[in-house]
Amino acid sequence: MIGALMLDIAGTELNDEDIQLLQSPQVGGMILFARNIESPAQVRALTDHMRQIRPDILIAVDQEGGRVQRLKQGFTLLPAMGNFGELYLTSPERAIDLAEKCGWLMATEVLAVGIDFSFAPVLDINDISDVIGDRAFSKNLDDLVVLAASFIKGMKRAGMATTGKHFPGHGSVKADSHVAAAIDSRSYDEIYQKDMQSFIQLKDQLDALMPAHVIYENVDPNPAGFSKYWLQNILRQKLGFDGVLFSDDLSMQAACVAGGADARIQAALDAGCDMGLVCNNRESACTALQGILDYPLPNQERLERMRGNIPDIQIGTELDLGDEWKTVKKVIEDFKNSI
Repeated sequence: MIGALMLDIAGTELNDEDIQLLQSPQVGGMILFARNIESPAQVRALTDHMRQIRPDILIAVDQEGGRVQRLKQGFTLLPAMGNFGELYLTSPERAIDLAEKCGWLMATEVLAVGIDFSFAPVLDINDISDVIGDRAFSKNLDDLVVLAASFIKGMKRAGMATTGKHFPGHGSVKADSHVAAAIDSRSYDEIYQKDMQSFIQLKDQLDALMPAHVIYENVDPNPAGFSKYWLQNILRQKLGFDGVLFSDDLSMQAACVAGGADARIQAALDAGCDMGLVCNNRESACTALQGILDYPLPNQERLERMRGNIPDIQIGTELDLGDEWKTVKKVIEDFKNSI
């Protein structure tokens, strides 16, 4: 059974406290960060150990490309998604092909080391947000949708579930919600016509969504991830989305409006999230866990769709994942080096 809390660990292997936490029924996921990565072989040993203790655990990572990729040593360094948007302006067919290849390459490498999924793709528009920027595929909605669909196609071909973020859109909000309260003063119609369209047009290709820690103050007083209006009325009912809803990291500054870590995860789950992330603060993670021990377990069928097609292979210090992988890796690296 899969619980409702995703947390992290401090090192490159499990310690006694990590092992104890993994056995709690309400711990359903683990997310890896750069500090957890030494080599492909070490990551696979770590994820295998997690599953020995908790066979049903879901393991995630942020491997978007560009400035947000945790797997570096021994892995392909991926371009930022915005580079495909720039190429699309002059060579659309090549950009579409490269985006698909990049999605496949990212997912193939992540799955090979025992990680179920990367929280990708970013579906925000590259507008005024400092924290989004070239993490987004494009400044143009139509270009963004075409390129993200290609990236998703590649991920799915590799056997990985997809997570669109950050609903209903973080690109038009200046503040970085990691370190500040992010407030968007636009009307619902403005958000719907602009930022939400990528999520709406791609929702049938998405297995999960991650709501933004942004307060859309003229729509609802709560950040989207704590808002029944956004998660229930809009996503579930109006848009008919039946995928997983992951909270963004509940340790982020913009999430603190809900109170302590226990209150934050309760607010996220009560609003409609299936799983809450509490990262980079073990004390908060333990507080959050205590806060939901008596909660019912989340929708198991929904969460099971996030399980990756992880190959039963031996991983060495260097990755070697076959001929197609070598070919695609070279294509993507050549593109990145040409930017």
